[in-house]
Amino acid sequence: MKSPRAKGKGRSKATTPQAKGEPSPAEMLLDLMIPGVLNSRAIYVAAKLRLADLVDESPKTAAELAKATGSHAPSLYRILRHLASIGVFAEDQRGRFGMTPLAATLRTGSPSSLHAMAIFWNEDYHWRAFGDVLHSVRTGETAMQHLYGTDLFGYLAKNPELGRGFDEAMTSFSTFENAAIASAYDFSRFRILVDVAGGHGSLLAEILRANPNVRGILFDQPHVVGEVQRRFEGSPIAGRLQVRAGDMFESMPEGGDAYLLKNIIHDWADEEAIAILRNCRRGMPADGKLLLGEIVLPPGNEPHIGKLSDLEMMVLTEGRERSEDEFRTLLAQAGFRLAQVVPTSSHMCVVEAVPV
Repeated sequence: MKSPRAKGKGRSKATTPQAKGEPSPAEMLLDLMIPGVLNSRAIYVAAKLRLADLVDESPKTAAELAKATGSHAPSLYRILRHLASIGVFAEDQRGRFGMTPLAATLRTGSPSSLHAMAIFWNEDYHWRAFGDVLHSVRTGETAMQHLYGTDLFGYLAKNPELGRGFDEAMTSFSTFENAAIASAYDFSRFRILVDVAGGHGSLLAEILRANPNVRGILFDQPHVVGEVQRRFEGSPIAGRLQVRAGDMFESMPEGGDAYLLKNIIHDWADEEAIAILRNCRRGMPADGKLLLGEIVLPPGNEPHIGKLSDLEMMVLTEGRERSEDEFRTLLAQAGFRLAQVVPTSSHMCVVEAVPV
């Protein structure tokens, strides 16, 4: 059977000639998409060598940077030349590479730094897992399980140095998310907020600083929260912050009128996610609130970081990003009704649910 195009009818978007000056579909795929992995690797080199720190005060040549980092100058120049072509660093007429807004995000110690994230995405275990994505698609098994015999968190537990790098990456990313969540949702209505699996307490601290009438309970595993109380000693929120250790798969602290879980449910398949949510349900009063800080996938073809993050969940954990309808179904199975989805200024939303 001849295609509609062969008959001169029904031309689709894919076959419509591009406007003058626009790249063709083949050029877009070849120039921008297929080799995108090389951009990530070049950024990884810059992050590992801390090049942004080295050029922060003044531009430097590839030779100077190579000497400072113990690198091969001609090869480093080729990396820098490519990074400059995509806006990460800028080369001047004297062959010196200097700072740009993109390069500034690779500086260490900056509140907006993505240095740790650039390294995490390109660590060998992460790199190999995405290289095995076809196995996940064909079998439904995580690439991490196939390659290493465990999921991401099991692997990091066996490799503490990589685990620390992962924690740093998540903390840096959370800087944007925490402020967006704290400002988008009205937490002032609560007396006690329980932050489940809240890590080192950065989100809870942000909320308590913005809402001086709220008290908080940070709940996580013993090895996670061991130093948290000391970290907040002497701070204005110290008297309103309690730390409790435990396992969210066994039970939750009682006494909170709201239970907050940020980037927790997306790490788990439905069965485990429902178990966590049911434990929240048992711990809260009948008029309590459940708050999930999560990506909510938009419908249709709209680009969204969550659709990429969902692939990461597919290869690293058994979790997934979910749509509003999928959250509604999941919550119903755990004894909740989805009340509202509150967008924030970041890619995150606050999914509010109430017990039924």
